[in-house]
Amino acid sequence: MLGLTRSKYYQWRDGRAARLARKERDAALFELIESVWADSGESYGSPRIAVELREAHGLAVNAKRVARLMREGGIEGRAWRVKRPVTTVPDPEAAVVPDRLERDFTAEAPGQRYVGDITYLPTASGEFCYPATVIDLASRRVVGWSIADHMRADLVVEAMDAARRARGGLDGSIMHTDNGSQYTSLDFARCCDNEGVLRSRGRVGSSADNALAEAFHASLKRELLGSNGKFADKAAARAEVFSWLNWYNLKRRHSSLQYQSPVDHERTFNTLQTT
Repeated sequence: MLGLTRSKYYQWRDGRAARLARKERDAALFELIESVWADSGESYGSPRIAVELREAHGLAVNAKRVARLMREGGIEGRAWRVKRPVTTVPDPEAAVVPDRLERDFTAEAPGQRYVGDITYLPTASGEFCYPATVIDLASRRVVGWSIADHMRADLVVEAMDAARRARGGLDGSIMHTDNGSQYTSLDFARCCDNEGVLRSRGRVGSSADNALAEAFHASLKRELLGSNGKFADKAAARAEVFSWLNWYNLKRRHSSLQYQSPVDHERTFNTLQTT
């Protein structure tokens, strides 16, 4: 009547206990997945959660299984897109600075090469905050940052000052940026000269020439902003950015760093140098 063979029926009947055990294991695993996802600010997708489960919890689990359970449980990594204000305004009279990276966003050790950029953070009132960052190419660590409600040159100078304090000096390093007027300003040039930093800039209108900094800011907004894509106010934006950057440096796993955090990756460099 059911169109089933006798063997198929017995196979189904004898597998009930195994199916029940599998459901129980999936339920227990989903609780861990949901916990890791919540700890990441509801931003991690299945690849990073799978790494966290393997390394922090000692579980033998792959990303496909994690993706399936996330899909069945109705959770997902954060993706966010919104029309953005212009943060890069080239200065046609700026002195020419060579591109010393030529899209090679790597470094042999921390403290050698940095990239910088400015982005925007919308608030519920319709106003914006503008964070500027300095990122070490060897470890992806954010070594300097500042945030303000303007995009004047002192915004990027303050980020450089923070990087200098964090590193104990920037002498001999390269700082690569886009051609925004903040980075072509006399104030920024003077700051780099005083610190012994070689400036580097990509071509006008080419975001790919500063792709790593652009990608970092895309991750910041995607992972930090809520579903409505806005902060409550400027004070909330400052506080949450500060908290997120600490988490990013200390805990966020990077696929390009063998799923280590920036701080852990710098410890790897230090260990190799000591050896």
